[in-house]
Amino acid sequence: MTSCALESISYAEAVGDLTDADRSLAEDRRFERGGKALAPAMDVPGYVEQLRRDGERLAAVASFTDPGAPVPTCPDWLLRDLVHHVGGVHRWATGFVRRAGRQPPDGDLERFIGGWPKDAELVAWFADGHRVLAESLASAPADLETWTFLEAPTPLAFWARRQAHETAIHRVDAERAGGDVTGFPSGFAVDGIDELLLRFANRPGRTLPEVETTRSMVVRAKDEPRSWRVTFAPSGFQVEADPIDNDAELLVTGDASELYVLLWNRRDAAGSEMDGAPDLLDLWRETAQIRWS
Repeated sequence: MTSCALESISYAEAVGDLTDADRSLAEDRRFERGGKALAPAMDVPGYVEQLRRDGERLAAVASFTDPGAPVPTCPDWLLRDLVHHVGGVHRWATGFVRRAGRQPPDGDLERFIGGWPKDAELVAWFADGHRVLAESLASAPADLETWTFLEAPTPLAFWARRQAHETAIHRVDAERAGGDVTGFPSGFAVDGIDELLLRFANRPGRTLPEVETTRSMVVRAKDEPRSWRVTFAPSGFQVEADPIDNDAELLVTGDASELYVLLWNRRDAAGSEMDGAPDLLDLWRETAQIRWS
């Protein structure tokens, strides 16, 4: 399977240097906002409920859309490739939630899960993996000890959050292929922006676009009291949550749901209010691409 072209902070990059499962076992971690603890916006049951809703919507879209339909937000993928990917990731994640996780050899999800289903079985196969993941997260102990690859208050919170947002963004991809795109609750959307900007994009050691001078943009939600300053500098990439001012070359303002999808490169800036240098969004698109391998 080819990877989604608009996704490039790779899972392989995220997990490649962490071969010891106990490196991330139940550590006490903190999300930072101006030096203060920044907790995820939702609890584990909230993430699981959102995961259930978005997975069910993705399955519904897949049930009435040609599996050979192109996915506009992932130009290298057809709908079946998207469903394969999400269903494979759900099965991979379930292993860690059940404390039996392992990494796909060479990042090969197809080989890892034993081959993709036929088109006639695609939706049922996806729904089964989605159901098992949601049930596993809902029944896992709060003190679950298992491997993770991004900071989180607990391993269970990590897996619930990561799989909720994984499924949410790919639900948008499915809707682009075969239906109208539906929005997200604002609290979930700002949590997804936090995860993307403060965890995925801000990981040390990433290869980033080179800039000769420091440039920055501020993204501000209209329906939540949240904002983020993204700075590109010769010395590296920085993100500040809830800056005290809007000092930047570009200010992007919109509903949290719109900004969430925009920053994940699933929509253009139409409908968002922009004040300043729009080319900074192009620079962001070079930075924030995430793929499986």
